[in-house]
Amino acid sequence: MDNVRFGIVGVGNMGTNHVQSFLDNAIPGATLTAICETDADKRDRFAKKANVPVFAEYSQLLASGLVDAVLIAVPHYQHVPMALQAFEKGLHVLCEKPISVTVGEARRLNDAYTSRFSHLRFGIMFQLRTSPLLAKIRELIQQNELGELTRMTWIATDWFRTYTYYASGGWRATWAGEGGGVLINQCPHNLDMIGWLTGLTPQRVTAVAAIAKKHPIEVEDEVSAIIEFTSGAIGHFITTTGEAPGTNRLEIAGDRGKLVAEAGKLLFRRTRQSVDETNRTSPRSFINVETWDIEIPFDHSRTESPRIILQNFTNSILRNEPLLSPGVDGLKALELGNAMLMAGVTRQPVDFPVDAEAYEALIKDLTKRYGGKKQLQTSTATVDMSESFGNKATK
Repeated sequence: MDNVRFGIVGVGNMGTNHVQSFLDNAIPGATLTAICETDADKRDRFAKKANVPVFAEYSQLLASGLVDAVLIAVPHYQHVPMALQAFEKGLHVLCEKPISVTVGEARRLNDAYTSRFSHLRFGIMFQLRTSPLLAKIRELIQQNELGELTRMTWIATDWFRTYTYYASGGWRATWAGEGGGVLINQCPHNLDMIGWLTGLTPQRVTAVAAIAKKHPIEVEDEVSAIIEFTSGAIGHFITTTGEAPGTNRLEIAGDRGKLVAEAGKLLFRRTRQSVDETNRTSPRSFINVETWDIEIPFDHSRTESPRIILQNFTNSILRNEPLLSPGVDGLKALELGNAMLMAGVTRQPVDFPVDAEAYEALIKDLTKRYGGKKQLQTSTATVDMSESFGNKATK
């Protein structure tokens, strides 16, 4: 094979962006050969725009013989069943985040993939992994520049969203349609980074979550969480879609100093010696640990991009290039988000691994209690998702 034929499933906000990547010829070695969309108006529009067959039914696309891989960009609950159907047809799968709504479904998908379909490529659209700034943080941690990690704090409140955004789809911001709010929609990228950057494994989460605090929706739009890691390190994660101006500040502290990422800069406050050693051996009761402030250089010429993930996925199929964002990693971010939501709405600590049955019961209860309380008339306006890219720790 010297060219991967892609089918895009769903041409809503994200799907439209991916179609444009192909129309711009931005992915060497890949071609858009089919689209699946349930909305008749969109089908007509994209049949003309992309000049490829556009199917009304997913099964029709899978049976068409026109694609080698599918890029799934549909509402969250459909991700797992669609991925499994594609695997059954021998097709590679690249899925938009989140990989699923519930940890139980994500585990089911991972188990099926690893036991039956691992000869196929399976990726997830975690484009923050392509950020030069965040990749530099990961490199420094892996090279043990910080020593043993002690704390990770991320204030991620720059996800401001308006009523118009939540009205852009009837499924959006509902338990039945989306399965959650800021954690399942905006923050899978951040949640993925927590483990990808640090290598830390969560053990327990406590949290406070607010449902419909700033928007007339059914789901959570504000969360503050504390994460206990198995190593003894502690984490803090604060997010909302209702705050402006927002903050995006990531701090990671260790035995040899602290990294701070904010406003497009990466600062390393490096201690001259081990903090632990100073604590144990200093004869002084009050001491300012001597530090050097170093602004860490990284490649400012590019930012994170879904196109990099798409190119890497294509290269993996054609040349066995290692995946930057394997699909099985979607479980880790989802489980952390599930734990934060469960802890936040119940006000009870949640241990890992998260109880899949208990989480399913929680979602059913939230759907029953809050279903139908979204008080926004659905709008057909298209959301420009490019306005969201780069609006993370790198900006």
